[in-house]
Amino acid sequence: MIKIGILSDTHSFLDDKIFEYFKTCDEIWHAGDVGALQIVDQLKAFKPCRMVFGNIDNKDIRLSIPEYDIFHIEEVKVMIIHIAGKFGTYSAQVQALLKEHTPQLLVCGHSHILKIAYDSKWQLLYLNPGAFGIHGIHTVRTLLRFNIHGKDINGMEIIERPRSIKVS
Repeated sequence: MIKIGILSDTHSFLDDKIFEYFKTCDEIWHAGDVGALQIVDQLKAFKPCRMVFGNIDNKDIRLSIPEYDIFHIEEVKVMIIHIAGKFGTYSAQVQALLKEHTPQLLVCGHSHILKIAYDSKWQLLYLNPGAFGIHGIHTVRTLLRFNIHGKDINGMEIIERPRSIKVS
């Protein structure tokens, strides 16, 4: 069994609580709009990471992490991409990737809206962890934790934090 932590849309802000929330995770997945290379380095120093760049990420980030990642973990094929399009009506690029690779799990970000849903047309679980940064349209910062055991994806947890942060 592998425990995964997913976040997205940090936009150059990394809440220190992330290290507490993901301390029991085996891997961290970041679904884009990292915002600062420092965040890539901090997360990679903490846990094994899979990350993709997003539309706000600069050249340095784009040179250090891919646009999308497709891989197997346990017996689940996963695709991570920042902009997938609306649930069920994905962008042309994402549809082509889905046809070619047939993942069972699609992870994306960009919308800043948490969404977990099964897409019966593509036969995959769609996960958007929302946004964990402090910039954007969201009113609550969210991230996900869950387990993958063989073909099973279970133990889904949603973690919420206030959008505003207290500076001491």
